[in-house]
Amino acid sequence: MLTFRALHACSIALLLAIGVAATAPAHAAEDCPRGTLDARYCDRNGDLVADLPSDPAEWVDPDTIIFSYTPVEDPAVYQKVWAGFIDHMAEVTGKDVVFFPVQSYAAQYEAMRSGRLHVAGVNTGGNPVAVSCAGFVPFAMMASDDGSYGYEMEIIVPADSPIQSPTDLKGKNLAFTSPTSNSGFKAPSAILKSEFGLVADQDFGTAFSGKHDNSILGVANKDYEAAAIANSVKKRMLDREVIKPEQIRTVYKSQTFPTTGYGHAHNLHPVVAAKIKEAFFTFPWEGSELQAEFQKEGRFISIHHKSDWDVIRKIDAANGVTYDCK
Repeated sequence: MLTFRALHACSIALLLAIGVAATAPAHAAEDCPRGTLDARYCDRNGDLVADLPSDPAEWVDPDTIIFSYTPVEDPAVYQKVWAGFIDHMAEVTGKDVVFFPVQSYAAQYEAMRSGRLHVAGVNTGGNPVAVSCAGFVPFAMMASDDGSYGYEMEIIVPADSPIQSPTDLKGKNLAFTSPTSNSGFKAPSAILKSEFGLVADQDFGTAFSGKHDNSILGVANKDYEAAAIANSVKKRMLDREVIKPEQIRTVYKSQTFPTTGYGHAHNLHPVVAAKIKEAFFTFPWEGSELQAEFQKEGRFISIHHKSDWDVIRKIDAANGVTYDCK
């Protein structure tokens, strides 16, 4: 069974391996500060994200902007959900905008790293990976009208399960989602070890479902004994009646974490990047498909990776994760 470190390494290796032929050639590494960033990026201002290239010849001004949402549920459903927003971004930027339905976290990061993806919503746990390895520059997050935001990690079990608390997971099997997911792997791994003395693949068996909805459906259908999931995804599945509340039960709920971060590729022309940000912050939520789907949210707010994702980087540190893009 793969360890946390090995699984993370495999995820990054996959990130760089998918579509290698389409990956743009990297420029010679510049002598600049970069922290955890890959050698192709610079961080002169210390904000922990990649700077705009200093040479304007490296700026990208695409005729068509490619946008993707984090691959947590059925891409076909979310293509419809984001349609109105896509139209709004096209109007604000004056460019064609296309929704790109990605099937995995690794595929999303690789698409941005290779220059085939310009704007994305990246899952909470994947933000530090996408920032370090793909030049992702997060700037926005969904929030409620009063500015509150976030979700919690929950460990769920079938409603009639004998598991009553995380302690009861000893000797059982727990489904994770992906090695780069905060609520689907990183946070529960750290919490179960620090709070309950339970180590994955030592005190309990593990499986990886690939997506939060797979884990939730797996528990609802009793294919999994337990699963670590984002409760924001669970709520949307309950609202759409994909599952019924009487099928599952929560045995642990974490502190609140920041949710999906939205951002752009580091090398987008600054005028294009500014227009993209304008599209997010001027989007009319009232009556939109986004409002219908994300019922707790009512606007996009500004975020700062250095401060807002500090807790996520600390969870990674507790799990021994490094952002090695090689």
